[in-house]
Amino acid sequence: MRRFWAALSLSFLLGVAAVQAQTYPSRPITLIVPFPPGGSTDTAARIMGERMRATLGQSVVIENVGGAGGSIGVGRVARAAPDGYTFDIGQWDTHVGSIIYKLDYDLEKDFEPIALVSNNPQLMVAKKDLPANTLAELVAWMKENPGKINFVNQNAAANVTGVLFENLTKQKVQFIPYRGAGPAMTDLVSGTVDLLVVQGAVALPQIRKIKALANLSPTRSASMPDIPTADESGVPGLYMSGWFGFWAPKGTPREIIAKLNAATTEALADPAIQKRFTELGLDVAPRAQQTPEGLAAFQKAEIEKWWPIIKSAGIGIQAQ
Repeated sequence: MRRFWAALSLSFLLGVAAVQAQTYPSRPITLIVPFPPGGSTDTAARIMGERMRATLGQSVVIENVGGAGGSIGVGRVARAAPDGYTFDIGQWDTHVGSIIYKLDYDLEKDFEPIALVSNNPQLMVAKKDLPANTLAELVAWMKENPGKINFVNQNAAANVTGVLFENLTKQKVQFIPYRGAGPAMTDLVSGTVDLLVVQGAVALPQIRKIKALANLSPTRSASMPDIPTADESGVPGLYMSGWFGFWAPKGTPREIIAKLNAATTEALADPAIQKRFTELGLDVAPRAQQTPEGLAAFQKAEIEKWWPIIKSAGIGIQAQ
């Protein structure tokens, strides 16, 4: 009898899930942005949410839940009901770099990937009077002037990029902690600091007042095609992308994930959305990575690359 009732209960729950998936969505959906309003993550979420409404037939309500490098908002999604009515827009800091925190969720096991949304080119930029115009020239100058270059460390992503730069070039930099890209960019423009790794969207408005040494992507960006890659500029393999992706709570039915994915891919195929992304310095993710499997593989590769660097360098909460 116990087996009978257990089987009956399971059958009932599966039936409920199937009905929910068929009628989904029947009410507004919450998209958690794990950072305060106004940043690039928030802007991208609002652009996507508005366009996804047309496909889903329901509003996508943006809720900003900032704090602890984005881990508070992401944790809220990890604990949400897996019914498709709560998902998040995550990035390197929240779904890779946040291991610097004590998390009450598992980055690899507690989420269902929906789609990679964009690749956000990171630029290595320098103060205007730095005596180098390429990464190769920078490394040559550092060899002749050891210990003279300082490197802004405004978040964990910048910190690990600096460590990777040191590993690849065998040159040391002086890390200077900053709280945010805005103050760091202000001091780079004034010449107070030497080097900064920052999203292209942050650097482009100041591009005439600084030097763009390289785009840290494997290929040139459609949104900033004149900036060479690190491979072209003299430090092969110096890659860092500040991507965006969508995740739902673990256990969200596959049919619901499929509907959220379809709304995402339809939005990313819209020329108007592509134009908005280009204006923001964002590149739409390759179509193969706009699938749940593509995002899962992408995140896995990022984790395998960056977690050893984070751990070996002892990067901790101070990086945030």
